[in-house]
Amino acid sequence: MRRLETFRSKGSFNSLWYWEEIVSPFRVAFNYFCVCLARISPSLRLKNFLYCAMGMKVGENVSVGLEVTMDVFFPELIEIGDNSIIGFNSTILCHEFLVNEYRIGKVIIGKNVTIGANVTILPGVTIADGSVVSAHSLVNSDVSGFVGGVPARPLKNGQE
Repeated sequence: MRRLETFRSKGSFNSLWYWEEIVSPFRVAFNYFCVCLARISPSLRLKNFLYCAMGMKVGENVSVGLEVTMDVFFPELIEIGDNSIIGFNSTILCHEFLVNEYRIGKVIIGKNVTIGANVTILPGVTIADGSVVSAHSLVNSDVSGFVGGVPARPLKNGQE
C-alpha cells in the first residue's frame, strides 16, 4: 500500500491541464533546469548540490548515475539516505496526474541502498535501509531486502 494524498481535478479536463494551479511554473522551470543539468553531470557533488537546491533531502556520499530523472513537480518529497546509489536512467516520481484526480506521496530511500539501472520508483513508497533493487524494476510499494521485477518483489539468492 502506497501512502498518497489524493486531490480531485480542478476542472473538467484531466488533472494535468491544471498543473500550473498546483505548483508554481517558475519552481517547475527551476527544478527542470536542475534535473537536466544533474542528469548529464558526471560530478556527484554538483548533482547533490542541485538536488538539495530543489528541496530534496540528500544524505552523505549519495551517488546518482547519469540520466536519472527526479520529480520536477514535488522534489521536496524525495529523501535519499547516506551512501545510497541510484543507477543509470532511473526515475523517481512523487506525483501521478490522472484523468479525474492527482496524487502525491513521499519517496524515502534508506541508507546503503542500491538501485539498479532503469528502475522506476512511484510515489508514496519506502525502500528500506540496505535494500537492493535490481535493474528494470518497478517499485510500486514499500520494499526491503533484495527485490526486482515488475512489480518489484523479493528475490531469492539473486534469482527470481
